[in-house]
Amino acid sequence: EAQAQFGLVTPEQVADLRAHAEQIDVERALQIEAEIKHDLMAEVKSFAEQCTIGGGIIHLGATSMDIEDNADALRLRQSLDLLIPRLRRLLLILVEKVEQEADLPLIAFTHLQPAEPSTLGYRLAQYAQDLLTDWENLRRARAHLRGKGFKGAVGTGAAYAELVGVENLAQFETRLSAVLGLPFYPVATQTYPRKQDYQVLCALAGLGASLYKFAFDLRFLQSPPVGEWSEPFSEKQVGSSAMPFKRNPIHAEKIDSLARALAQMPRLAWDNAAHSLLERTLDDSANRRSLLPEAFLIADELLLVASRVLGGLQVNRVSVQRNLQAYAPFAATERVLMALSRLG
Repeated sequence: EAQAQFGLVTPEQVADLRAHAEQIDVERALQIEAEIKHDLMAEVKSFAEQCTIGGGIIHLGATSMDIEDNADALRLRQSLDLLIPRLRRLLLILVEKVEQEADLPLIAFTHLQPAEPSTLGYRLAQYAQDLLTDWENLRRARAHLRGKGFKGAVGTGAAYAELVGVENLAQFETRLSAVLGLPFYPVATQTYPRKQDYQVLCALAGLGASLYKFAFDLRFLQSPPVGEWSEPFSEKQVGSSAMPFKRNPIHAEKIDSLARALAQMPRLAWDNAAHSLLERTLDDSANRRSLLPEAFLIADELLLVASRVLGGLQVNRVSVQRNLQAYAPFAATERVLMALSRLG
């Protein structure tokens, strides 16, 4: 459409491409890819075969990453648009729990040892505070997302300058940005800076860290010697195949397992950013195809499971009171120390 406005293609060619946009022939594309060994060009050629009027101009002036990197930026944005509201709903569940348990006294732990009294609401507020930070970080990452733009093989826009004229190049890319609803980096190579992937994955891994801590704490507190919390356990749920008396914290363990995997992903994104030599190398391409979707799938599952666990969190008030009575008297020594200090 933008090329038509600059006189590079005809409206009829654009209409032909749009009319066939949903007719994806995967089998034909795979046949072509087997011959030419280039996945994107296989899709281009397959699509062009279906478009007898516009097929010849589909890739006019572009390099592969003019297509793929802008599409990736849009996918990152759409993925964050799914996650951020899910995190917001989790925060609302947690806030409700904080308010419900604001005044329930308990014994706090440091070094996994009974320490001093606190309240359950205050403990839960720690998780809420961390998750609020994650919500802010994810929103910031979304707000700063940029596409590569249409800058060609090494980022200079040389091919487009030949097509529309150097004097029209900035206006041409501005129009493309408006059509896609996506801001572009002012400077790019053959790709958008891979640091963008790293920043997004760091935000996702930060979310994983917050949920990991909550789940790890729950696992400790669900242990029968402490027995203060437990995750939801359905009527016919099996706790163990060999020891049916057990109630293993399987949901919290799942959260920790997935979050541990998510924590490794920013390192791979760091490597992709740091090892992208000069104007671009291809050694990021294969791993990004699984790295980015898997990171978001893990984050999504973490939020779903955490919402179920928090929504059905069981608090054993008898155990809470028992532990408080057992260890709170020792915490009174701090008040004694303070009184002695005042007396000199």
